[in-house]
Amino acid sequence: MKKIILPLAAVALLSACSTISDGTTQEIVVNTNPEGANCALMREGVAVARVNPTPGAATIQKTKHDITIVCTKSGFQQATFMNKSGVAANTFGNIILGGGIGWAIDSATGADNKYASPVNVTMIPEGATPAPATGEATGNAAGAATPAAPK
Repeated sequence: MKKIILPLAAVALLSACSTISDGTTQEIVVNTNPEGANCALMREGVAVARVNPTPGAATIQKTKHDITIVCTKSGFQQATFMNKSGVAANTFGNIILGGGIGWAIDSATGADNKYASPVNVTMIPEGATPAPATGEATGNAAGAATPAAPK
């Protein structure tokens, strides 16, 4: 009987591993060059947080939906950065160890998602032509943004 109960107890304890270890919220740090911008964090057209002034951070609920960071500053063109919702590393271990129950809990709470942080946004002076963006992340015609290197 102990041989059955111990593995079942372990699976129950390990279920929802991302919910326990990573939580359902995440702090996103926003840096701008130059500093002092007002940045709105938008999800599905609704502002979910604001960083004003930059540099600063905002804590958001994690979901499967991307976050658009829109930064403004007097004398500069608006800059936009798309922060894609990715899969947290714990999700894969949770599926293997916890099975469907743990993954379902993490997916329902958003704990199996993550966003890039910190985010660096370069503001372009009004009237200037933006340089072509490099790397994976790109800004719009009014600004360029790149995710910072992971810590």
